[in-house]
Amino acid sequence: MTTTTPSATETGTRRRTGTARTGLLASIGGQNLSLIGALVAVMTLFGALNGNFLSVSNLQVIAEAATITGLLAVVQTVVIICGGLDISVGSQAGVASVVSAMAFTGTGSNPYLGIAAAVGIGVLVGILNGLVIVYGRVNPTIATLAGLAAYKGLAQLLSDGRAQGYVLNDPVFVFLGRGRIAGLPVMVWLLILTAVAVHVLLKYTDIGRNLYAIGGNDTAARLAGISINKYLIAVYALIGIVSAVAGILLTARTGSGQPVSGSEGLELKAITAAALGGAALKGGKGGIGGTLLAVALLGALENGLTVQGINSFWQNVAQGALLVIAVAVQQRRTGERPIGLPA
Repeated sequence: MTTTTPSATETGTRRRTGTARTGLLASIGGQNLSLIGALVAVMTLFGALNGNFLSVSNLQVIAEAATITGLLAVVQTVVIICGGLDISVGSQAGVASVVSAMAFTGTGSNPYLGIAAAVGIGVLVGILNGLVIVYGRVNPTIATLAGLAAYKGLAQLLSDGRAQGYVLNDPVFVFLGRGRIAGLPVMVWLLILTAVAVHVLLKYTDIGRNLYAIGGNDTAARLAGISINKYLIAVYALIGIVSAVAGILLTARTGSGQPVSGSEGLELKAITAAALGGAALKGGKGGIGGTLLAVALLGALENGLTVQGINSFWQNVAQGALLVIAVAVQQRRTGERPIGLPA
């Protein structure tokens, strides 16, 4: 029997092909591949159950509904990368929503002053969170948990617990909430621009590298001359700004300032999306691409359950389960077991 030995050319071609595949898989990442697979599975399942699920109109509904969560998830990813956490993003969005509507009506229906007031309160709230964490030496989880309650209460006090203003007769707010550019909703464009800007910041600037360094090893980062306090305050200020933008979009989408409705539970969605996207809750690891895939997965799952007429309470159950699964997978991959007996 005669055996054929592969030629050097064939061997080289196979090696290059294998290397190219390995490089492609490495660039995409195992975490992202898993999310893509899960997203395809969810879309296929609900598409088979309901013919309208994959229609262009419903896909636009999913994208619009996921925009506010996506904005908050993007900045949540940033703060998690540098070793922090912000549980108050939903309440911050609620305060900004109320302030934008009240400032709009209080200034003779001036949308630009309404937007500026909302962004201003977002900056103040974000900086306040950063100052409490850095100089008050309060754990980020506890500090922002307190902020969750405090900012929710502030939004209710400002609005007397009711929706404020009416902005659907203003072209600027209508454009933000319902306008389209090149066929895509303006809200989606804002998410894309924010995600691209943050991705570039994290991956291609010294600021991004320093944020990863702070989350990976804050002691080494401090010894390297990185001003950790300034970075943390700046990150929480960024969260305040983006949360304010989310609040403005909430006002534009619903037509009035919402103190609680529409913003409650956003913090859970944002943290779940960031964790599912591969952001390690201990810090130092994560990316915007994975976060956006997770946002899409959560949006498709939520819409699919709604289309099927499944009780909305199950959506909360699903989000909680996904968060636990994401963290458990992270712990398995790193081999860590911070609580409990060794496995």
